[in-house]
Amino acid sequence: MPESSELRADQVQAWRAYLEGSVRLETCVDAALRASSGLSLIDYHLLLLLREAPQHRLRMSELADRMVFSRSRITYQVNSMIKRGLLTREPAPGDGRGYRAVLTATGLEAFLAAAPGHARTVRELFLDELTDDELACLGKIFTRTRARLERAENDAAATGK
Repeated sequence: MPESSELRADQVQAWRAYLEGSVRLETCVDAALRASSGLSLIDYHLLLLLREAPQHRLRMSELADRMVFSRSRITYQVNSMIKRGLLTREPAPGDGRGYRAVLTATGLEAFLAAAPGHARTVRELFLDELTDDELACLGKIFTRTRARLERAENDAAATGK
């Protein structure tokens, strides 16, 4: 029996399949999105979050948390998208130091134009290969994983670790 610090053979196989498959999938989806719309997968995800946000605005700190980015990385990403006219930044109401990222009309147009092709790519490269039961299982697995990781991050922040 493996030591507690080692993975069993089936765990190694599952982890490697996930790791290699997810990196390859993300790379392929990103390449297809860039070719069809000029947006990266990160651009698309950020535009999606702002499209869904109230008044198409999110505080920079919340956007960083939702993108799982550091504060400096989200600033760099938002600045890049501002230069392309996809976003603007405005002071956060009631906070003299905070800012919000704001989806522009150009950003919304770019997102809406990219969405059908992106959905088609995701279906073709990923979803069409899954049964309904596999899709439901995958949703449960990553919902649970995300919740566990968010709890760990919140616990670390609360304890200062």
